Amino acid sequence: MKITVIGAGYVGLVTAACFAELGNEVICVEKVSSKLEKLCRGISPIYEPGLDEMLQRNIQRGRISFTDRIEEGVAFSDVIFICVGTPQSDTGKADLSQVEKASRQIAINMDRYKLIIEKSTVPVNTHKWVKRTVERYAKKSVEFDVASNPEFLREGSAIYDFMNPDRIVVGVESEKAKEIFKELYKPFTEKGYPLLITTPQAAELIKHASNSFLAMKISYINMVADLCEKVGADINEVADGMGYDKRIGRAFLNAGLGYGGSCFPKDVKAFIRIAEEHGVDFSLLTEVEKINRKRREKLIELVENTLWINKEKNIGIWGLSFKPDTDDIREAPSIDIIKALSKARANLRLYDPKAMENYMQIFPPSENLKYVSDKYEAVRDADILIVITEWKEFKEVDFERVKSLMRLPIIVDGRNIYDPYQIRKMGFEYYSIGRP
Repeated sequence: MKITVIGAGYVGLVTAACFAELGNEVICVEKVSSKLEKLCRGISPIYEPGLDEMLQRNIQRGRISFTDRIEEGVAFSDVIFICVGTPQSDTGKADLSQVEKASRQIAINMDRYKLIIEKSTVPVNTHKWVKRTVERYAKKSVEFDVASNPEFLREGSAIYDFMNPDRIVVGVESEKAKEIFKELYKPFTEKGYPLLITTPQAAELIKHASNSFLAMKISYINMVADLCEKVGADINEVADGMGYDKRIGRAFLNAGLGYGGSCFPKDVKAFIRIAEEHGVDFSLLTEVEKINRKRREKLIELVENTLWINKEKNIGIWGLSFKPDTDDIREAPSIDIIKALSKARANLRLYDPKAMENYMQIFPPSENLKYVSDKYEAVRDADILIVITEWKEFKEVDFERVKSLMRLPIIVDGRNIYDPYQIRKMGFEYYSIGRP
């Protein structure tokens, strides 16, 4: 099939690349010239494992191209995905101006049937506004459908998630739209992946409801972790015991510094806001947010209780991105932690395999805050090491070398990636989350 994707951000670019990989002809519309120049050379402006290789492969095969001309994208295909940004205010209300603009531009340029698909995460009933906008601005009387097809991609494993979906959710209002989706996702349904066809309202809600539930699961296990510390239990043992229950499952029951990134914080806030606008009490989710914010405060308290005074202490930091295998630092726990330690005038040495360039936009290098080239340099003369992101390379460490480099052999493990017994046996003072 021919497919148009408007917006080459995280969702749009992965969507475009994966559909091209499946043999479709894809054109991706991107207005930012610096990003467009990279994309035309097969270079992704975001870090996602395997994405550069997939882009280059499909550019060579002639399956994917990029343009900054929306009219070219609209003319190219009858299937148009809207994957533009939906930034959020402090109140949780989504800024849908980019969705509205894309809808207007589609309307102005379309001259035949179009299936217009919301892929961006939007509040429930946004499809109605898209439909109304297209009707208002269409220059010709042309048949069209508006549908919702939310994404469920995890940063760091987005390509795998797209190609191996738990489910594909599409919200439609016509048989024609339903049949197009069946054809579009035939490579998946033939392999047994479920295609769930709903109303657009339900599809829009499924995205927010799913992410909010997972965020709630993370906050819940962190709340239990605090109790484990008080009574001398190990949160990993508790989580394992819970996870064997098929109704609960082990995923997202990892105690630590809480959730971050572009999805969970944003979607929880948005879901609370949507519920408020419809007169529904979502106070459960406000507590989820509250618990998550306190995780960063808890780690700072742990460091203070360990060092007594943070001022002028040398602190090594491993991990800045909100999770491993991404350079995304949006809502990363590290931000609040680095702010607090900088305010206390500690000497910080920061290392992350991919996120340092993005991080420098928030925290420029200074006399007390330095970026280093590898994990071992971060712990040189350190009074304490703080592990914030559970990158694989932090699990594969020469601890004898770490110990020899540090001024004091103290580790605060914010992600519980090490065995307490083994680390302490090697002579480290070791602290983790929810473990005695």
